[in-house]
Amino acid sequence: RRGCLYGIIFVLIPCTILIVVIGTDYSSEQSMSQRMAEFQMRMQYLESMYRTKQEDVAILSQYLRFVSLQAVGSINGGMMSTGSTYRTNVSSAANFDILEGLSADSKSLIRNVTTAARLVESLKLPTAFHFLPHLLDDSASLQPSYIESKKRQGVSMVLGIPTVKRDKQSYIVETIDNLISNMDEDEQNDTMIVVYVGEPDLAYVKEVAQRIRHRFGSFIDSGFLEIIAPSVSYYPNMNNLRQTLNDSLERVRWRSKQNLDFAFLMAYARPKGAFYLQLEDDILTKKGFITIMKNFALEKTAKKESSSWFVLDFCQLGFIGKMFKSADLPWLITFFQMFYNDKPVDWLLYHMIYTKVCSVEKDAKNCKQEMAKLWIHYKPSLFQHIGMQSSLRGKVQKLKDKQFGKIPNFYPHRNPPAVVRSGIQPYKSYTLQKAYTGDSFFWGLMPQPGDLIEFLFKQPTTVRRYLFRSGNLEQPSDRFYNTTVEVLPVDTDGLTGSPLAPYNV
Repeated sequence: RRGCLYGIIFVLIPCTILIVVIGTDYSSEQSMSQRMAEFQMRMQYLESMYRTKQEDVAILSQYLRFVSLQAVGSINGGMMSTGSTYRTNVSSAANFDILEGLSADSKSLIRNVTTAARLVESLKLPTAFHFLPHLLDDSASLQPSYIESKKRQGVSMVLGIPTVKRDKQSYIVETIDNLISNMDEDEQNDTMIVVYVGEPDLAYVKEVAQRIRHRFGSFIDSGFLEIIAPSVSYYPNMNNLRQTLNDSLERVRWRSKQNLDFAFLMAYARPKGAFYLQLEDDILTKKGFITIMKNFALEKTAKKESSSWFVLDFCQLGFIGKMFKSADLPWLITFFQMFYNDKPVDWLLYHMIYTKVCSVEKDAKNCKQEMAKLWIHYKPSLFQHIGMQSSLRGKVQKLKDKQFGKIPNFYPHRNPPAVVRSGIQPYKSYTLQKAYTGDSFFWGLMPQPGDLIEFLFKQPTTVRRYLFRSGNLEQPSDRFYNTTVEVLPVDTDGLTGSPLAPYNV
C-alpha cells in the first residue's frame, strides 16, 4: 500500500507541477502577445510619421541632384547635350516647383537657405489639390484659423470630436465632461481629445472655445484637450455642389461638409497617437472605455486571423465609436476628399472596405465574411447617442444604440430631512418627495410662471453647496427653464433672503 501511495504521489506531483507551469506559461504568453501587439501598433505609428520624412528626403535628394547638374552646366559654359534628360531651361512653363511636395517644416527650412528652383518637369501624383482645387486659392486654406494646443504627441489614443452650431442646444461641454469623468488618471495620461469646431464664423468658434476653456482649462493647459477650427477657405462653394442620391441641396451641403470636416480632423490628429477614435459631440460612454478599447485592439492585433483589421466598431450608430490605426488614416482622408460630394461619411467607410475585400465574382455572403475581418464589432457598445437636435437644420435625431444598455435617469443620494411641497403636479409616480429622498426623479406636468418647489429643513442646516440637475438623457427637453434657485435663512419674521443664483438648464 505504501508503495502504491508513493507511486500515486510521484505521479500527482509532476502532474500538478506540469499544470501549474503550463498555466503560468499560458498567462505569460498572453501577456507577451499583448505587449508585442502594442509594440507593433507603436511601430506602425512611428513608420507612418517616418514616411513623411522619407518623402522629404527623396524630394530634397532630387532637388540637390538637379542643382548639382545646373552647377556643372554653368561650369561648362552652359553647354549641354540637347538630348540630355536634364535641361537647364528653368524658365520653361512646364517646369514644376519640386519643393512644393515637402512637408511644411522642411519647406520652411529650405526656403530660409535658398530660393526654390524651377526644374525639369517630373511625374506628379494626385494630391488633395486635385480633388479640392479651391484650396489653391488661398495659401492658408489648410491651416487652422483657430488653435489651442500644447503640441502634445505620442499618446496611445486620440479622440476626435467634431462640433457644429445647432439650432436649439449644444451638447459639447456635457460630452467632454462625460468622457473625462469615465477615464482614470492613467488613461488620461495616455489619451488626447481634439475638439474640431467646424464653423467658418470665427466669433462663434471663439465663443465655443471660451465655454470649453472655462470648464476644462486645466485639461487644455496640460495638453490633454485641444481645440481647432478650419480656415474659411478650406470649404468649397457649397452652392456649387452636385445634387446626388436625390437629396435636397441642403442635405447635400450638410453631408459634404461633414466629410470634409472629418478629413481635416483626421489629418490633424494623425501624428498625435497610435490610434484614432471618431466620436460626435452628443454622446456618452462607460467607465474605463479607454482601457477596454485599447485591450481589444491589442487582442485583435495579436491574433493572426484579425491582425489586419481596419476599423474596430464600439457603437452601432453612424460613425460614432469607430477606431482606426493612425497609420491607416491617409486611406480614409483621401477617400473622403475624393467622394465628399457623393455620399454620407458612414457610407463612404462601408464602400471603402467593400472595395478592399469584396470580389465581383463572389456572392454577398462571401463579401460579408471578408468585410468582417477588417470591420470588427465590439459588444456591448461603449457609446450612446443622446442628442435630439441634429446638426442638420430641422432634423430630430432619436436614434439609440440598443446594445449600449440602460442609461440611469437619476443618481441615488441622501438629503437632510425636510418638508417638500410644490404646486406642480407630478406625472404618474415621479413625485418630488421621491426625487428629494433619492429614490427616483421628479417629473412634473406643465409648470406655470410663479410655480414654486420648496424644501423646508426640519432641523437648522448649514448649506455649503447644492446640486440642482434638471432633464435626463431620455427626456433632455423636459427641464426647468428660466428658473431661480434661492437659499433663504429662517428668522423670527419668517423666511427672508434674496436669490442666490439663476438657473436655466
